[in-house]
Amino acid sequence: MGGIAAIAKAMGHQVTGSDSNVYPPMSSQLQELGIELTEGYGISQFEPQPDIVVIGNALSRGNSAVEYVLDRNIPYTSGPQWLLENVLKDRWVLAVAGTHGKTSTASMLAWILEQAGLSPGFLIGGIPQNFAISARLGDTPFFVIEADEYDSAFFDKRSKFVHYRPRTLVLNNLEFDHADIFSNLGDIQKQFHHLMRMLPNNGLAIAPKQDSNLTKVLDMGCWSPVQFVGGDWQIGTALPDGSEFDVLFKGESFGRVKWGLLGQHNMHNAMMAIIAARHAGVLPKVAIDALGQFINAKRRMEVIGKVNDITVYDDFAHHPTAIASTIEGLRAKVGDARILAVLEPRSNTMKMGVHKETLAASWSLADQVFIFQPTNLSWSMEALLAQSQVTASLHKDMHVLEKSILSYVQPGDHILIMSNGSFDGIHQRLLQQLSR
Repeated sequence: MGGIAAIAKAMGHQVTGSDSNVYPPMSSQLQELGIELTEGYGISQFEPQPDIVVIGNALSRGNSAVEYVLDRNIPYTSGPQWLLENVLKDRWVLAVAGTHGKTSTASMLAWILEQAGLSPGFLIGGIPQNFAISARLGDTPFFVIEADEYDSAFFDKRSKFVHYRPRTLVLNNLEFDHADIFSNLGDIQKQFHHLMRMLPNNGLAIAPKQDSNLTKVLDMGCWSPVQFVGGDWQIGTALPDGSEFDVLFKGESFGRVKWGLLGQHNMHNAMMAIIAARHAGVLPKVAIDALGQFINAKRRMEVIGKVNDITVYDDFAHHPTAIASTIEGLRAKVGDARILAVLEPRSNTMKMGVHKETLAASWSLADQVFIFQPTNLSWSMEALLAQSQVTASLHKDMHVLEKSILSYVQPGDHILIMSNGSFDGIHQRLLQQLSR
């Protein structure tokens, strides 16, 4: 929604907005753009009455702002629908969908197109550090968008991505997630099928060869060419930490990526971005060179600071697969150094306990795990401690959690903080305490 606001501002509209909890980096970005922010949903923000209200999917009936808009018949729409009608309908849309890696892959793709001189517009769920903004209107036909399967609004329960009408479609992976709106994996696959129905015959879908959940989606109907990572496209010889790897097509090398990112998952994301850019006319060699200058989006194993030889990272991981991939990448980088994993199970799916059977296994490569249990969790996390292969502790008080981490950490350690929220600013407080 913040990115949509930025694009609307760039189109010349006067834009205001509200949320219940506005925090950096998005709040800072919006303020720098001159977009007025309101904390909470008071009705005074509707004076003077706006021409249209774009309502995000976090709001539902009963919200004071929503009720005000409905009662007074103020025109309203969803974010995805507004994008389609005002931005995407005349663009070459390159959409990045999947359970994991959307933000990173979309950021890579936008940067590749930028370095190739194609000056794309983009809308990304994080902030790509090569651009330092999450969204840009752009003035060429190309538009890169992070294509989320979450619902569009309280009045439109279709996935956001069915509004985007892509010509180039990245299908990164597919697992069950968003248990608050999907009953099972089949419900999500049906939404992906609807997306595939909109891909034109002269479009391109890009998918991993070995993802059985996506294979079922393609088997439901496919009217466009498909290229596979793990098929004609392969990751060639690579360093163990993923910081270098060869890009192969039908056994021929296009070159070697040498970059600052880590992990098998990021090599996979890069392959997806290279293929998508090639569909837009960018030579793989140009894409490989661009990735050598790529800086991942904020909150993707981002180094927040280093104090007394202790490094603190911030990562968005909020699903067992993402947690495992993140820790695996860091382990490949730091070798035998200790990794202290700090986890806040904040996503709706986590809170519902959907992943409780696989969660403990996801942090097995860490040396010590610290878990913060939110007050509104619908299940007990005590059982995770017994399932864990490494020592894990559970904390319901933020202050106690911080004290526990500080009493355990020592020089040479790596503190990996994982949450899809602000985690109450624990990163900076830990750094301040460590500096003392």
